[in-house]
Amino acid sequence: MMTDEREVRQTMAAGLVSAAAKDDRIVVLDADLMSCHSTKCFLEAYPERFINVGIAEANLIGVAAGMAAFGKIPFAFSFAPFATRRCYDQIFISVAYSKLPVKIVGSDPGVMAEANGGTHMPFEDMSIMRAIPHMVCFEPTDATMLEKALPEIIDYPGAVYIRMFRKKAEKIYDDSLEFKLGKAVTLKDGGDVTLIASGIMVARALKAADELKEAGIDARVLNIHTWKPIDEDAIVSAAKDTGAIVTCENHTTAGGLGSAVAEVAAEKCPVPMEFVGVKNSFGEVGKEAYLSEKFGLTVSDIVAAAKRAVARK
Repeated sequence: MMTDEREVRQTMAAGLVSAAAKDDRIVVLDADLMSCHSTKCFLEAYPERFINVGIAEANLIGVAAGMAAFGKIPFAFSFAPFATRRCYDQIFISVAYSKLPVKIVGSDPGVMAEANGGTHMPFEDMSIMRAIPHMVCFEPTDATMLEKALPEIIDYPGAVYIRMFRKKAEKIYDDSLEFKLGKAVTLKDGGDVTLIASGIMVARALKAADELKEAGIDARVLNIHTWKPIDEDAIVSAAKDTGAIVTCENHTTAGGLGSAVAEVAAEKCPVPMEFVGVKNSFGEVGKEAYLSEKFGLTVSDIVAAAKRAVARK
């Protein structure tokens, strides 16, 4: 597995510049983090369609909602905890309740916030956004997936939350990817257990599957990138075929990907499940490797969870 040549944030910004050339409804708003999000290229290309609202995230969402109400397709950028938790009421009422097509981009998911520490480390962003009616919640796996997803996100008539890792991700996909919002991607087939992963955890799930194979366990790897609406058919099929599921998320297990998968499995095909993710903790300052170890997000954690799930079958 190799590191992608492109940063995810650069892919997002370049994609918006390209799309804006064909669609004058696209506008970009940022909360004074243009360098962090590479949105300066959009400012340079379309200065009249770019707004820096400053460090005022509730206002960011209010302005985006107002622009959407007048026919624009706004992309609003900030760090994930500030793009979600800090302005939740504005998102809930001004955007979602009002049925407006605002696209919210929250960056530095989970432990990838690293040195910014607990105040900037979003373990809860997808769980609170998933609670909003009709909100699409999407976490791209790498730059290629985001590039493929962007046209669908632009065309989607409602609100979308994009949980975006900013820098170079481990490369999972190439241009052959056939992407659809809400449809999971099977990366590896297997019959003993299914590893359901999102974001940075996809590469780790693939590595865990290789280790499990050496231990005689055949693991399926399923990338669920859209946490809402979730691919129920893929989850039910995995539960029936493999009889055990492990969810892998760089996020709290309370209300996140594991909860979303468990809701489907409990109703339609109950099987033993294990949850790899952050357990009832705030974030802290540290390098990604240290934080992953501390919060139980490593390949070894996935392998151990898969063995427990298989033993419970």
